[in-house]
Amino acid sequence: MMDTASERRALADRLIASGVLRPDSPWRSAIEAVPRELFLHPGVFLPVDGGLWEPVTALGTSPEEWVRIAYRDESLATQLDGHLTADQATGTVTGVPTSSSTNPTTVVGMLEQLDVADDYSVLEIGTGTGYSSALMCHRLGEDGVTTVEVDAQVAARADAALEETGHSAWTVTGDGLLGHPARAPYDRVIATCAVQRIPYSWVRQTKPGGILLATVGSWPYGTGLAKVTVNDDGSAEGRIVGRSSFMHARAQALTPLAGDLSARTAYADTERPTKIPPVLLNEWMPAFLAQLTTRRAQFVRATVGDGSQSLYLFDAERESFAAFTEDTSGWTVRQGGPVALWDAIEETLTAWQDSGSPDIASVRLHITEQAHTYWIGGQQITTNNRTRWIGDQRALRWEHRLT
Repeated sequence: MMDTASERRALADRLIASGVLRPDSPWRSAIEAVPRELFLHPGVFLPVDGGLWEPVTALGTSPEEWVRIAYRDESLATQLDGHLTADQATGTVTGVPTSSSTNPTTVVGMLEQLDVADDYSVLEIGTGTGYSSALMCHRLGEDGVTTVEVDAQVAARADAALEETGHSAWTVTGDGLLGHPARAPYDRVIATCAVQRIPYSWVRQTKPGGILLATVGSWPYGTGLAKVTVNDDGSAEGRIVGRSSFMHARAQALTPLAGDLSARTAYADTERPTKIPPVLLNEWMPAFLAQLTTRRAQFVRATVGDGSQSLYLFDAERESFAAFTEDTSGWTVRQGGPVALWDAIEETLTAWQDSGSPDIASVRLHITEQAHTYWIGGQQITTNNRTRWIGDQRALRWEHRLT
């Protein structure tokens, strides 16, 4: 086994140079101590042309090449389609990543955002390879870290890697959306998977004054990193601190639409020119706002026979759609079903543009047991020790009721 101390120091130096890691951060010693390569066994899948994956195993690769791969600052897929690992694959394969080692920039950036003290307890949702769990164990001690993983095979590999590196964390196999009440309350909760919204179970299991950090959104992109603080009354409030991209929690992953999309859109109730181009939804902030506006909708890009792309919005649960076509005069939208999906999104994006197109860090949120409220702009006022928000524009305020 190669000594990778120099690679770990170099990784820490790169993270400092990029501004992700503070020069005096206590996390530096954890980065320099924890060997990432041990958390990638039995191997990884590297992307190749044509949407394929090349399996690379630790045993089938030279130690120098394995270390070079391990210390890339990129996410490395470790499982495809919920079961396939690199040692089980022969040759290039197709598949959808379902577990990975997230790139160190994202991992360390989130740990810095977590604002921990050395005696804090942390609940981690999504153990994955166990690398981030090991970083937290090094900083907080094994008893300070509880980590939950839904996939039993992934959890077993992570637990073995943690043991090999000398960290016997509290590893739990189960549904992370439920948290882990047996060891609550926690000072901090961090999720390494994306969720459609922050589960109230996480809020309930966090101490007043504690922080939750999670990626929110329902699309594969256009998601934001939410950082909220729990209040004495059981609510939580905070903001989106930046872009973030993670695999979704298994129970919330959207199933790609299949079948004849043109047949789904054959019978439209309305047809009109769009006020703004739907290709805006390819951009991060408009996509995030669209998800807030129509939580159940999916944005679909389909390639037709002549090589051109067709754009759609579908809400399968409410049997609604919007289909877009472009010609020399601009874009046209056809809509059908009980919900006019594009009308709602178009109103939101127009209000966003009229407000100067603020970025994702302008979004605030408030969580109670009954609802999640997001807004942009407006002012915060406090009366009788209760906080209220007044939004500037109705189109830039969203309330998602949970009951």
